[in-house]
Amino acid sequence: MWGVARPHGPPRRRSRDRRPDRYRRRPGDPPPNPPEGPTDVVNHAPPAPPASRRARARRRPPPVRPVETIGTDRVVCLTFDDGPHPTHTTRLLDVLAAHQVRAVFFLQGNHAIEHPEVVRRIAAAGHALGNHGMRHDDMGTWTAGRVASDLLETNAVIRHAVPHARIPYFRAPYGAWGQTPTVATALGMRPMGWRLAVTDWEPPGTEELQRRITDGVAPGAVVLLHDGGGDRSQTVDAVARAIPALRATGWRFTLPDSPRVAAGVHG
Repeated sequence: MWGVARPHGPPRRRSRDRRPDRYRRRPGDPPPNPPEGPTDVVNHAPPAPPASRRARARRRPPPVRPVETIGTDRVVCLTFDDGPHPTHTTRLLDVLAAHQVRAVFFLQGNHAIEHPEVVRRIAAAGHALGNHGMRHDDMGTWTAGRVASDLLETNAVIRHAVPHARIPYFRAPYGAWGQTPTVATALGMRPMGWRLAVTDWEPPGTEELQRRITDGVAPGAVVLLHDGGGDRSQTVDAVARAIPALRATGWRFTLPDSPRVAAGVHG
């Protein structure tokens, strides 16, 4: 059969793209414009990195810090730990009453069980009650749950002596705070440290204790003393001398939440 002769070589494969040449993409052509409107294309972008430790720390509430001062005026807050003691606490109450001074008594639970009548006398005299743990244990490494259990037990024995008593303050034995400030705050108690520790747990003599009190006070200072846990007769005598000596130089004695402190009243 006559016809046009075909060139030598492999047969030419027919393109599957039957579109006209003007619709075909050639190498080097820019990609087509994306379709407008919503699509079902999945976004494969990598997820955002997690927040850094510093960012997470910024979101946490600030730690609760124990109170060490109650103002900037010439005011002093006397506090007494480890009681009640049937001899030293009762003598101390007589001294405070004679000078019309109120203080904070941080009560040890097992001592409150032994001397509930002294707890009642402290409260009746208008002094503030504080929680000092059941047995003066070091709570610095305790879990929050264990701390809460001890503090609640201590509050219960104090209120057994004085029903419905307010216990607005807490102090950690040995100053080993650990998680106690956060737990005490959650239980409605204000953690209270100190600005001046007289170190009367090793009695150096009444005159030396008096000197440490009168020379060491600073405006608004919380003063740490003891009415229990040993022989506190020197402490009681030193307080009896220090109160009039400080008053003579313009110092006042008050409780942390006294309205006079909040209003900045002098006198």
